[in-house]
Amino acid sequence: MRQDEHLGQLARFGARDTDGSVGITEFQVGQQFQDKDEALLSVKTYSIRRGVQYKVVESDYRRYVGKCSEFGNGCTWLIRLSLRQRKGIWEVKRYNGSHTCLATSISSDHRSLDYHVIATFIMPMVRADASVNIKVLLNATAAHFCFRPTYRRVWMAKQKAVAIIYGDWDESYNELPRWVLGVQLTMPGTVAVLRTCPVRVGGQVDESQAYFHRMFWTFPPCIEAFRHCKPLVGIDGTHLYGKYGGTLLVTIAQDGNSNVLPVAFALVEGENAESWSFFLSHLRQHVTPQPGLLVISDRHNGIKAALDAPDGGWLPPSAYRAFCIRHVAANFALTFKGKDARRLLVNAAYAKTEVEFDYWFDILRSEDPAMCDWANRIEYSLWTQYCDEGWRFGHMTTNISECVNSILKGVRNLPVCSLVKATYGRLAELFVRKGREAEA
Repeated sequence: MRQDEHLGQLARFGARDTDGSVGITEFQVGQQFQDKDEALLSVKTYSIRRGVQYKVVESDYRRYVGKCSEFGNGCTWLIRLSLRQRKGIWEVKRYNGSHTCLATSISSDHRSLDYHVIATFIMPMVRADASVNIKVLLNATAAHFCFRPTYRRVWMAKQKAVAIIYGDWDESYNELPRWVLGVQLTMPGTVAVLRTCPVRVGGQVDESQAYFHRMFWTFPPCIEAFRHCKPLVGIDGTHLYGKYGGTLLVTIAQDGNSNVLPVAFALVEGENAESWSFFLSHLRQHVTPQPGLLVISDRHNGIKAALDAPDGGWLPPSAYRAFCIRHVAANFALTFKGKDARRLLVNAAYAKTEVEFDYWFDILRSEDPAMCDWANRIEYSLWTQYCDEGWRFGHMTTNISECVNSILKGVRNLPVCSLVKATYGRLAELFVRKGREAEA
C-alpha cells in the first residue's frame, strides 16, 4: 500500500476541533473515557499536538493527575481524572486549561509520543497490511504529529498493533498446539510435527515448561495436489519480521499450467543443517515420496548437508538437485559488479542447447575470463538448462518470491499461530478459486 493511502486512513484518530484539527480540543470537566488507557491517550495526544510537556503527579488504579512541566513558572495547566467505579469509566474531575506557557518542545521528538500512542495511530494501517514498512509508518506518524519518533519506537509500536489485531506474541506459542489439534480433528490427514526444547533453571530441567523450537506442517489438499504437479519442488527460506524473528521454510510446487503452490512449511530458528534436515525429512515422508524428484534450491550449506545425508532419501536416483539461477546470479554479482555480467551469466544458464550456451559463455569470457572461471567451479548440471537432462522442465528458480507475493503476503509479520492460520486460510481460498476456474 502506498504511503498516501496510509495517510488517508488517519481521519478517525483523536478528538477534533470544529476546524478539523486533531488532538487540540481542550478537555472539559465531566468529559468521560471508556477506560484509563483511552484517557491517557487523549492527554498524551493533546500534549504532543500542543508541543508542550507535562509530568505525572499521581497515577494509580483510580486516579490520574498531570501538570504542565512549567507548572508554578507561569503556567497553571492541570488535569485530574478519576475512575467512576459504578460505571467503570474515567472522567475529568478538574481541568485548568489551556496552557499559558509557550511550546516547550524544541526537539524533533516528543516524550509523550511513545509506542503506545503510535500503536493506536498506526492500527488501521497495520490492520490493512501487516507487512507495511516501518519507514512508511514512521513517516506517516511524523506527518501527523509533527514530531519524528525513532525507528525502534515505531517498530515496537507495530509489534503492539500486530499483537492487538492478531493475538499476543507470547500467548501465540501456547495457542498453536491447541489450534493445530483442532485442525487435525476436523481435517484428518493434516500433518503437524512440533518440536520443543526443555527449559533449564539452575541446571535443572523444568518439566512444566518448554520452548518452541520447530514445527513442520502441511494440509491434505497440498499432499493430494502435489501428486498432480510436475516432479520437482523449489525449497527456500524467508526471514520472519515479527517480535521473535525466525525463518519460514517453504516447499513450492508448480502444476502443468504454471500455477505456483506452496505444499509444505516449517517454522525454524534459522537456516542450518539441523533445521533443513528436519524440514526435508518430513517433506520426504509426508508430501514427496515420489522417486526421481528434482529439488531446486540455493547453495546454502545446510541444504547441501541435509540432501547429502545417506538416509535422507534425497540422493540419486531417488532425487536430484539443481540450483536456483537467481541465487547463483546474486552470488556471482557479489564478485563481479555490473548488470551486463550478471545478464550474460543468466542468459548462459537459460540456454537450451550447447551451441547457445557457448555463445553467451564466450561473450562472458571476452568480458573477463575470471567470470568463466567462477562459473566453471559449479557443476554445469546444477545451474545450466542444457545440461539438466530435462529434470527442470524449464524451471530455473525456486519461485519463492512469486509464492510470497501471490499467496503468503504479510504472513511473515504475524505471531506464529496467526501465521500458521494464515497459511490454512490462504490455501483454502486458493483451492476454492482454482476449483471454480477449472469448472468454468
